[in-house]
Amino acid sequence: MLPMVFSNIPQRALIATTALVLMVACAAEPHQAVQPVSFNANPATPVPVTPATRATQPERPLTQGAIEEAPATEESFTQWCHRFRAEALAAGIDASVFDQAFKGLQPDPEVVASDRSQPEFSRPVWEYLEGALSLPRISIGQRLLNQYEALLKQLEAKYGVSRHILVAIWGMESSFGRNIGDKSVIRSLATLAHEGRRPDFAKTQLLAALKILQNGDISLERMQGSWAGAMGQTQFIPTTYQDYAVDFDGDGRRDIWDSVADALASTAHYVQASGWDNRHTWGFEVHLPKNFDYALADPDIRKPLTDWRRLGVIIPSLPGQDAALGTLVLPAGYRGPAFLVLDNFRAILQYNNSTSYALAINLLAERFNGGGRILARWPKEQRILSRSERLELQTRLNELGFNSGVPDSIIGANTRRAIRAYQQQLGWPADGYPTPELLAQLRR
Repeated sequence: MLPMVFSNIPQRALIATTALVLMVACAAEPHQAVQPVSFNANPATPVPVTPATRATQPERPLTQGAIEEAPATEESFTQWCHRFRAEALAAGIDASVFDQAFKGLQPDPEVVASDRSQPEFSRPVWEYLEGALSLPRISIGQRLLNQYEALLKQLEAKYGVSRHILVAIWGMESSFGRNIGDKSVIRSLATLAHEGRRPDFAKTQLLAALKILQNGDISLERMQGSWAGAMGQTQFIPTTYQDYAVDFDGDGRRDIWDSVADALASTAHYVQASGWDNRHTWGFEVHLPKNFDYALADPDIRKPLTDWRRLGVIIPSLPGQDAALGTLVLPAGYRGPAFLVLDNFRAILQYNNSTSYALAINLLAERFNGGGRILARWPKEQRILSRSERLELQTRLNELGFNSGVPDSIIGANTRRAIRAYQQQLGWPADGYPTPELLAQLRR
């Protein structure tokens, strides 16, 4: 539907006016480009995930990245802007809001590069956790827990989410608000919608971002975030913002950029909706018996704690929680620590679908109180497969009839299932973990 301001303008004049606006607003031609719940233990996957595509994705080498081709587009950025304007207005965006947001807009080549880059090497989980659980982050988190004690107590009472979890997410997502991203959310999402790898997703987020501007929650200049459009102190994507952002300080705006109260309340609202229950723990480290069937470390397998005890798993005493359903997680395979994780762990996976991230959040929350120590030794002598080796592993598994899905270097649920099946055929511990030894066997 056309906005009221255009209702009395002849159609021919309207078309001419619209074209003129778009010539001014989208003045750039294409440039030459130079980049929910399953358990993904690879912490270096740069794929956007809810609610944000992260400032919290682990640091990773940038010098050996491979370039992944985006879908080819013959439509110029100017042409795309013209077409998208009609869609935005039909979706309820005011013409003035759109034209202001897109005035002089050009695609961002850094966003394209980030979207297409796939790092050749990833960090092992123990290195990721070492960075996540650094002494400075713990110290700052403890200080902020005291500084915002009254606010956090209110949020805990209203949403039933642990204050320590909220501060841990705050620290992981933006270093407690110090690194919220400096890219225009509108420019980043427009770039990705025009020539990114997930244009439909980006377009949905872009429409949501325009609606946020239209609502007056944030100014265009202040709407900044990551290259993938994640925003604010706890890095929400626009659609998550629309559904869960909260005006907790009562100033009439849901300001997750500059209001600590709004940012943490919005996070609490989202984590609550994801299933967090303060009456229960997230999980715990366990000890596995000899000759244990490691194939039980499958995200689809959930057993009451009593059943895990019958299998010989040594579990801490948890009064009243024997009926709780636990899933066994082996972040570094059978040679490393083992964890039984419960529903609260899955709630954090809704925030970022990575076991390494969810472990980091929950362990960091415990570190604020002096806990969160892992007793078992990490297999630091074990080399991590590079991206190209992970692609080769998936390809060879497929060739042998072990379906790992389309090779993408991401060791997700399908790949782990295929690895377990192959390991069982070999008579190896079927932990679903990719190793150089496994790849060498596949090469034979």
